[in-house]
Amino acid sequence: MSDTTTISIITTSRFDDHDIRGDDHPEVATRLRAINERLRAGSLAPLLRYIEPVEAERRWLLTFHSDAWLFRFEEEVLSGRSCIGHQDNQVCYETFGVAQLAAGAGIKGVDLVENGAGGPVFCAVRPPGHHAEPNLPLGFCFLNNCVIAARYWQERYNRRRVCILDFDAHHGNGIQTAFEEDPETLYISIHEHPSFSFPGTGYAEETGKGAGEGSLLNIPLLPGAVDRQVLAAMDGTVAERLERFRPEALVIAAGFDGHRLDDMSGLNYSTELYYALGERIGKWAGAFAGGRVLSVLEGGYHLPSLAEGVEAYLKGLHVVSAG
Repeated sequence: MSDTTTISIITTSRFDDHDIRGDDHPEVATRLRAINERLRAGSLAPLLRYIEPVEAERRWLLTFHSDAWLFRFEEEVLSGRSCIGHQDNQVCYETFGVAQLAAGAGIKGVDLVENGAGGPVFCAVRPPGHHAEPNLPLGFCFLNNCVIAARYWQERYNRRRVCILDFDAHHGNGIQTAFEEDPETLYISIHEHPSFSFPGTGYAEETGKGAGEGSLLNIPLLPGAVDRQVLAAMDGTVAERLERFRPEALVIAAGFDGHRLDDMSGLNYSTELYYALGERIGKWAGAFAGGRVLSVLEGGYHLPSLAEGVEAYLKGLHVVSAG
């Protein structure tokens, strides 16, 4: 591998402070530790640089979330609550600040990309974000990290045509909410069919509303779907839509819970798929967006396959960025 590029990993040990009290909950701190250990032990290790995020300023959180939700979120965790709304959404005293750090990682990543990062930028964050709605936590998510990064990219750097591409096993309902009426954005999600999978959104017929008609491309897959079905969609429908949209920036909602060993979905992906996705995304970023691509961790709960999937994905991205 070339030594002329780096791979920037935006993360911090403070993500461990989102303590969800035991190992029964799948979204645990050991997820990020597993990724870090795998990357540091593998062939990408000489290329890695680690960067600390800072907490997102409130004005950037307000590009998607309501003031009422932010006040409620902070008050709930400071009052000692163990969850907000549902047991999925477990919290502790530190969760509000940690969620701000996760959102801030995406903002830091956009700055790095715009200032010539020299290779892939990956935000290894928790809690994840793509299920978070403007006023509602859902599915382990409290702040929508990818949407906040996309809005920051639009407002800070005037990259108006932003695409979020989401390959998590579950549909990103919160991202869809943000983009479904916005003609300047595009949300592409390939996920397990909502008839079988949380959160029950993301049917192919959901294509946008009003001025945003066509701003959504949902590709639901039946349980048992394998690599070739994903790649057929990527090389067909997804590539065609990107060619028409021609994004100025790409944000990747990178979820690894579609792996065959991860019991959070019924999909049957291999680790090799994530390398292929990295290659394709890197090529699309180069062809359409001047290389501007930021990846943000979403799901992935089987620790070995999560770590291997992230490594494979970054290798695919790196091969393209290294030329």
